[in-house]
Amino acid sequence: MKLKSLLVACAIAALSAGAAQAQVSVKIGVLNDRSGLYADISGEGSVIAARMAAEDFKAKEKGINVEIVSADHQNKPDVGSNIARQWYDNEGVDVIMDVPTSSVALAVNQITKDKNKIFINSGAASSDLTGPQCTPNTVHWTYDTVMLANGTGGAMVKAGGDTWFFLTADYAFGHALERDTTAVVVKNGGKVLGSVKTPFPGQDFSSFLLQAQASKAKVIGLANAGGDTINSIKQAGEFGITQAGQKLAGLLVFSSDVKALGLQTAQGLVLTESFYWDLNDQTREFSKRFAARNNGKMPTMVQAGVYAGLLHYLKAVEATKSKDTATIMAKMKEMPTDDPLFGKGTIRVDGRKMHDAYLFEVKKPSESKGEWDLYKLISTIPAEQAFRPLDQGNCPLVKKS
Repeated sequence: MKLKSLLVACAIAALSAGAAQAQVSVKIGVLNDRSGLYADISGEGSVIAARMAAEDFKAKEKGINVEIVSADHQNKPDVGSNIARQWYDNEGVDVIMDVPTSSVALAVNQITKDKNKIFINSGAASSDLTGPQCTPNTVHWTYDTVMLANGTGGAMVKAGGDTWFFLTADYAFGHALERDTTAVVVKNGGKVLGSVKTPFPGQDFSSFLLQAQASKAKVIGLANAGGDTINSIKQAGEFGITQAGQKLAGLLVFSSDVKALGLQTAQGLVLTESFYWDLNDQTREFSKRFAARNNGKMPTMVQAGVYAGLLHYLKAVEATKSKDTATIMAKMKEMPTDDPLFGKGTIRVDGRKMHDAYLFEVKKPSESKGEWDLYKLISTIPAEQAFRPLDQGNCPLVKKS
């Protein structure tokens, strides 16, 4: 009996050891603005989205231990860089996610490459992340300045808005958005009459709006985001700019911005997003669960991108039984993406996540049937039309392939 008991004990020990070896532990760092003008776009909502991804994937049941940490980069590249280094060097973080504010994202992009970790960006817009500054370590998930330019910029020009003046947030994101939208405007036969760089973040846009008004441009392009966009639109209304016939192009507008503005102010705005909570049954089901954990607020496309990006990463970990950077990145690009929020897609060699984008118009108050019923769909933009062609981004990875 003693021998039999010993053999059973050894077998159990061996099985336990095997199970322990099968476990993979990953540490995810959600790095974003938790206190400033982009907190509603990302913030705690992105942390909630990451937790929901791990839970919905049933990571524990699949032998994957997921730890999620978060920090506030305050929209400052030096702060974001210091947190990224600390996480990678001393705290065992494997993946950094979200990172709105392109200047911070570009810094984290380089640090991630240097440390040979993984960066899944959902929050930043600069198309340079998959262009000249692309790396083997970064996936740009949700949207970028090319997509916004092709969507909103292209639609405005085709609707007759053929002269433009830009209010541009004076940092990497604003510069990239003005550059990429200018290219679309000119390609479609329009002209840019001028632009003005605005402090980031800003409060008073009155002098800049008066310059735009004086330009007589048909379209005032707002190459800004979050609180800056909200303030620009409110102040343009106060000056009677849109009432006088000039149109505002909110080049990056989120559902949280429209909610903050109210439909009375925001009605008629045309905008481009890659996710909206009320698109279909799957987006509605997720969004209602999310809102229950986020003080009733529906997810933005940035928060949706954190959820979908982490799901795809965890699928790669499960498939490879590894968290080795090169192994995971190869698997993420090899496997088609498929999730309830963005549907089916792919990740290109330059790190660009490919999925459809959507052109929306903000509803009139009389058209809205509920608190978060904000948009009506104008058109779906296929991925290949929304994003920059692979061979036009000057990504070094594409030249080598």
